[in-house]
Amino acid sequence: MKPPILSPRRLAALGLAVLCLGQFAAAHAWSLTIAAASRRVFLHVGNGTFDGNNGTVNLVSANLSAAQLLSGTAQPMTSNSTQSRSLYGDNYTTCPNPATQVMVGASYRRNQNNQPASATLRVTSPANLTNAAGDTIPFSQISWTVSAPGSSVPNVIPAGTFNGGTQTLATVPANRYIENCHSFIYANSAIRAAGTYNGQVTYTLSSP
Repeated sequence: MKPPILSPRRLAALGLAVLCLGQFAAAHAWSLTIAAASRRVFLHVGNGTFDGNNGTVNLVSANLSAAQLLSGTAQPMTSNSTQSRSLYGDNYTTCPNPATQVMVGASYRRNQNNQPASATLRVTSPANLTNAAGDTIPFSQISWTVSAPGSSVPNVIPAGTFNGGTQTLATVPANRYIENCHSFIYANSAIRAAGTYNGQVTYTLSSP
């Protein structure tokens, strides 16, 4: 399907929610020390479930009109995530506007000094978003900003731009939980063929 180039089109990128088990004490989220426990990692992206697996895949998207497309102006992307409150245990409103934000939280726990000192948070994106006709948009057209209201370390997971490969986002020290909100932007730096473009990114948290 290839409508005229000036027709409205939809750009979409998928975020994969990944969750491993973890236990947390009540406290405000962002970057906090947590109690030592048996070695484990915990990760959630968008809608998640505390202490349980969740297969939800949240969608961020931008629907551009012809005027927006021709403007060349970067466009904010919306989210279908509804996760506004921290999964950490205190129910703190870390992402007050989930319709434009995706909450990302990660922790690493250990109870022995001979275990690895940290875990690594990464994100992997494909080279392109693709529509049904095979047209592509480089994934590097999508970037994100970060925020965490009330936190002194809102960039504990930093802002960035997808690069069509695997990127290291943050190092999570032992017995530490980090969390903030990501807001995505489509650069809109070139006119593309009309269509619905899709792609999926995967966040992982791992320890050697």
